Amino acid sequence: MQYSKIPLRNILKNKGRSISLILITAFLVFSMFGGWAVINSLKNGMESLEARLGADVIVVPDSAKSKTDLEAMLLQGTPGYFYMNKSVLDKIAQTEGVELVSPQYFLASAKAGCCSVAVQIIGFDPDTDFTIKPWIQSKYKDNLELYDVVIGADINSYVGSEILLYNTNCKVVAKLDATGTALDTAIYTNADTVKKLIVSANDQGINVLSDNSPDNVISSVYIKVMDGYDPQAVTDDINIHVRRVQAVRTKNMLTGISDSLSAVSSAVTVLIVVIWVLSVVLLTITYSMLIGERKKEFAILRIIGTSRKKLALLVLYEAALISFAGSIIGILLTSAIVFPFSSLIEESLGLPYLLPNISGIIIAGFLSILIAVLIGSLTSAYSASKLSRVDTAAILRSDV
Repeated sequence: MQYSKIPLRNILKNKGRSISLILITAFLVFSMFGGWAVINSLKNGMESLEARLGADVIVVPDSAKSKTDLEAMLLQGTPGYFYMNKSVLDKIAQTEGVELVSPQYFLASAKAGCCSVAVQIIGFDPDTDFTIKPWIQSKYKDNLELYDVVIGADINSYVGSEILLYNTNCKVVAKLDATGTALDTAIYTNADTVKKLIVSANDQGINVLSDNSPDNVISSVYIKVMDGYDPQAVTDDINIHVRRVQAVRTKNMLTGISDSLSAVSSAVTVLIVVIWVLSVVLLTITYSMLIGERKKEFAILRIIGTSRKKLALLVLYEAALISFAGSIIGILLTSAIVFPFSSLIEESLGLPYLLPNISGIIIAGFLSILIAVLIGSLTSAYSASKLSRVDTAAILRSDV
């Protein structure tokens, strides 16, 4: 007798029951694999954001809070700009505990015919920068020339094309990898280009800077603190001794995001645990009920020579097939719902969101299938153990 065909025949014969078990398993895998993807994407986004900010302290003009919220600009991608006198750079550099300082220049492109896209433009000083330049050099090794720009991953353009910014054609020389943060919607260039664009904006009546020359202002100062010094102490020192600026620890900027991330991750984890418990209970009850429905079937198999061990293995094999089929459906559901809509999830949560790499996704998918098959087999093991105690003669004599 070909025992290997019996489980498959039972699955196909009892389609309603089999579909129910497959759907339960699919839901289990979807919650497990999809939950893993969401939690790890949030963690990756947070780590990416921390790495991209790359500074211990950021200094902005004290008017920045009233004009444009710094966190909204840097962390949420809200276009904006603000400026302060360049002279504060030397004062900040002389603060005890400061190792490196580098200025940045912010400019928001306009929603008008003078600009191809309305985005945040971030300029940096190539000679002193320690945050943006290392990131760019992973994609573009050469120095940025005047009107060369590097675009974030979410900007709809390509290398070699041109972007119009304040009626100035800028050449796209590189496109950065995704970070899962608002930095993916920004344009990066050198300080000279930003200064030229500020002049162009003013020439067109968009007075981003009316009272000063672009050569005399900066938007922010990024600071790396020396080893052994407390970043908070350096922050406080700058706020006390440098007038008309506000120093902010990047760690403090990220605290709110970190707290939100922890809350979302905890909620997803709790949901996964609840689904797991419910799924395991449902699978155990369902497989136990199958024993009552199939007692005579199993008794006949025993009479024609099927050993108790073989009978138990048939039940386990059937459960493994059902679990595998449900696992594949769960993986496909995750691939169709979670991965393609990562941008929508990021927007809905308002948190940095960066999908794991392909190898990590493949490994997680494989482990999800393996765990689901093991759970299905284990929940059917109780039924299989009951089979070993079946009284064949009593079953056949009964009307049940």
